[in-house]
Amino acid sequence: MYYIGIDLGTSAVKLLLMDETGRIDNIVSREYGIAFPHPGWSEQEPADWWDAVCDGIPALLQGFDASLVRGIGAGGQMHGLVVLDKDDKVIRPCILWNDGRTQKQVDYLNNEIGKDKLSRYTANIAFAGFTAPKLLWLRDNEPENFARIEKIMLPKDYINYRLTGVHCTDYSDASGMLLLDVEHKCWSREMLNLCGVREAQLPKLFESWQPVGTLTAEAAALLGLPADVIVCAGAGDNAAAAVGCGAVGGGRCNISLGTSGTVFITSDSFGVDSHNALHSFAHADGGYHLMGCILSAASCNKWWNEEILHTQDFAAEQAPITPDKLGANDVYFLPYLMGERSPHNDPAARGAFLGLRMDTPRAALTQAVLEGVAFAIRDCVEIARAQGVEIAASTLCGGGAKSPLWREILANVLGIPLTLPQTEQGPGYGGAMLAAVACGAYPSVQACADALVRAKSTTEPDPAIVEKYNARYALWHTLYPALKASYAAMEALQ
Repeated sequence: MYYIGIDLGTSAVKLLLMDETGRIDNIVSREYGIAFPHPGWSEQEPADWWDAVCDGIPALLQGFDASLVRGIGAGGQMHGLVVLDKDDKVIRPCILWNDGRTQKQVDYLNNEIGKDKLSRYTANIAFAGFTAPKLLWLRDNEPENFARIEKIMLPKDYINYRLTGVHCTDYSDASGMLLLDVEHKCWSREMLNLCGVREAQLPKLFESWQPVGTLTAEAAALLGLPADVIVCAGAGDNAAAAVGCGAVGGGRCNISLGTSGTVFITSDSFGVDSHNALHSFAHADGGYHLMGCILSAASCNKWWNEEILHTQDFAAEQAPITPDKLGANDVYFLPYLMGERSPHNDPAARGAFLGLRMDTPRAALTQAVLEGVAFAIRDCVEIARAQGVEIAASTLCGGGAKSPLWREILANVLGIPLTLPQTEQGPGYGGAMLAAVACGAYPSVQACADALVRAKSTTEPDPAIVEKYNARYALWHTLYPALKASYAAMEALQ
């Protein structure tokens, strides 16, 4: 039997075909564009996602018996606002997770409504990327579109709707909307009232592994699949990636070096970071997790190499960074190319190089980019450690994890071993695993992870290099506070 995993990312959808043993038999990806209508804005057309899925799944199944596909599960980019009218037509382009237009609405929620109230209602405070501020922005700036809203959903939920005709979401993805009472796993009436939204406009809530329906006749025909294929609720990309990496059950950690960077810390019980610098969300395994998110991670390295150095040979740029240079770099990089979420919650933050001199070599800046992202990840880890959370080791996924140098830098900056799973297809693999559970192949997400997830390699920290990086991190950590007022002044001049 086969299970299809959908990883609905920011730049592309990646589709994988997994058999019942957990082996990946095929992978197909389809790219789509991002629109930036104004500085700091970020939008996509949901139709482009669906077109990519419709084009990709038949290609994925070439050479395979489509009648053996049992289920589909999706992991998707979180927080994006997808709004449908009474005819289930998309009203406007989706406002993405990394869109920064909602600062006024975030300030209103955090300062006028109050962070204490928000945390009590939802276990989180407002961040620019979250869905509720986007709804308020829509109400303030596009009232005619706001008035047409019949259904509100998230990116992967739109794909599930097109597959099944069901308006649904799961608890992990819904946690990032600032509309869900995370502790009690229900929509927050207080937040719905604040946003002028009725519960009927929100999708039905499911656990990630629960079936939400089967394929519509139209979807089955388009994709070349049997109509009885089961579609599960799926999960937010980070929760799906955690499942795909085996970070299931309490006391586990998974770090993702994708477009954004995340630290994902699992728990069997509900808990809130007392400073709300980390998000408190539901997990795809039925439990909970704390998550820190930096908005630019592997995207910093992509920007540096492709836009500034005009090369796609990332390995060649990293080659001069020999082991003796680790912990000895005098150039520092702040990776806030899209503003920052955790822990600063500052859309006005920007990227910066500091420590440049006439004799600074090109490789030092490349190293600084890799280290700056690692230091930002450590910011999130330190918040968790200050709450008494022990992080002794972590799994690692995402495009940035393919770099042995970056893995070595990150292991030494954090001072913990980092393990790569045998299957490096986090969200898509997690989606396929959730589909297998939905179809009854495994009794639980935990049982599925225990059976399928295996370690490929582990990068151990070097105590001497860890000590050097501790000193570098202590200095790096002072740079954002020193520049914060300047960032605000730059924003005011726009």
